[in-house]
Amino acid sequence: MSEKRWLIGGALAAVGASLCCVVPLVFVSLSIGGAWLASLQWFEPYRPYFIAVTVLFLVFGFRALYLKPARCKPGEACADPRVRRRQRTIFWSVSFALLVLIAIPWFAPLFY
Repeated sequence: MSEKRWLIGGALAAVGASLCCVVPLVFVSLSIGGAWLASLQWFEPYRPYFIAVTVLFLVFGFRALYLKPARCKPGEACADPRVRRRQRTIFWSVSFALLVLIAIPWFAPLFY
C-alpha cells in the first residue's frame, strides 16, 4: 500500500511544481483568462522545492517497488505477480506524466 502513497505524493508535488505555468497555459488554451492568472506566479520561487519533493517521492516509490522485497502472505493480493507488474506499470506511467508536468515551464513559451 505504501507504493500508492508515494505515487500520490509525487503527483501532488509535481502539480505544485507546475502550478505557476501549467494552469495558466491550460486556462488560456480553453479561452479562460483574467488578471487573477497572474497571481499564480507567486508559486515560481517554490518550484525547485516542489521538484525536489517530487523526485524524492519517485525515488521512494521506486525503492518500494524494485529494491524492497515484498512481504506478502500466500493468498494476499500482493502475492500475485500480476499485481506487482501492474503497480510497476502504473509507477512508470505516472513518472512519465510527472516529468512532463515538470518540464512544461521550459516548453510553455513555444505554445504562447
